[in-house]
Amino acid sequence: MRSGRKDFNDPENRASVLVAVTGTPGTGKTSACDVLSARGYVVVDLDAVARREGLIVGRDKARGSDEVDVEALRAGLRIPAKVAFLKSHYSHRMDVNLAVVLRCRPSVLRKRLEARGWPAEKVRENVEAEAIDVILQEAVARLPFVFEVDTTNSTPQETAEAILAILQGKTKGRQPGSVDWASEVLSWY
Repeated sequence: MRSGRKDFNDPENRASVLVAVTGTPGTGKTSACDVLSARGYVVVDLDAVARREGLIVGRDKARGSDEVDVEALRAGLRIPAKVAFLKSHYSHRMDVNLAVVLRCRPSVLRKRLEARGWPAEKVRENVEAEAIDVILQEAVARLPFVFEVDTTNSTPQETAEAILAILQGKTKGRQPGSVDWASEVLSWY
């Protein structure tokens, strides 16, 4: 955590907690959130909310993805729950208490995205984004409490447990920068 910030583990700072479960597509957000939901936690799929509320403002044909009005979604989002998990690769852009950025080794992520049948260009773009920490950097720039979970060799249950452990204050080894793909990226050259 950065100095001068409130302590997330202080109960005064946790009256109601919104957790962004974010990360590059393919890192395990849906699988981990399915486990959390099955355990009775409130999980909000921001993409579903955006579709339901008419906040899809276009289609990026080159990437094959919807364009969401993130600002309107953030402004209109109301979650009446003590603890809720917001799931999306842009959930860290919502007004949340903390973000858990799911990470996956780029070589493994490539295989996961290819298995989805994604076009090579879309796979490459997402693998590169993971390799250079794009979502982590965005989250750290915006939020006071950001943690990382490496999902490369984890089951969805293990990932969900890691997320819950962070909420219990078990954050050692989960700080931004704890996941580093530099050696793998350097091997590409």
